[in-house]
Amino acid sequence: RLLMPNFFWFMFTPVFRGADALANKSHAFLSRFENTAHLALQNETLIKENADLTSENQTLLNARRGQGTTQGIVAGIVARPPTSPYDILVLSLGTSSGVSIGQEAFEEGNVPLGVISAVGATFSRMTLFSSPNMTVDGWVGEHKIPIIIHGAGGGAMRTWLARSTGIAVGDTVYVSGPGMLPIGTVVRVDTNPSSPVIVLQIQSSVNLFSVEWVELRDTGSAFTSTLSWATSTPL
Repeated sequence: RLLMPNFFWFMFTPVFRGADALANKSHAFLSRFENTAHLALQNETLIKENADLTSENQTLLNARRGQGTTQGIVAGIVARPPTSPYDILVLSLGTSSGVSIGQEAFEEGNVPLGVISAVGATFSRMTLFSSPNMTVDGWVGEHKIPIIIHGAGGGAMRTWLARSTGIAVGDTVYVSGPGMLPIGTVVRVDTNPSSPVIVLQIQSSVNLFSVEWVELRDTGSAFTSTLSWATSTPL
């Protein structure tokens, strides 16, 4: 090192660099291994939580069947907005469980929510009455004035009436199911002084995006004529 100081560094620098590179690669490999192990543990935890929730939901559904509180097919909801398209709910049952296009979906309290618009073997798709593609006959107010309810998107609905009807905020909106079932409430009345027509903004009786299960029944209601657009849409 005293006679040829640069020779030492010239000879051993590649060794030092190789050792550094090896250490870096080892660190990167161990880091990737730790990340993979962490992700695998997270995935296993999520799978277990999902299985627990599914089991709990099925227990609740079975309990309702045992109490005789349902008349149709009870299906859990596996996807809702924003996971699924807005005004669409994906259900856990399909044709193998007797689900078919046109069945009406009800929430607890016999509140009508929508209609089955596409079906697979083990899953089905329910289109909410609030979908812009949906219309359904109904009534509004204490005097049950006939109306046609139009989906407005995002869980909202609307209809048009003559100003002279006297409908106000808070009036109940009904549809057949069979009988007269409360589908929502008038939450706003839009008026224009130059127009004899008012627009009723309607909100569903339940929070459509926190529903956990629905009951499916064949009701033969008037909305079935609006399903021609949906039946050809893949699930």
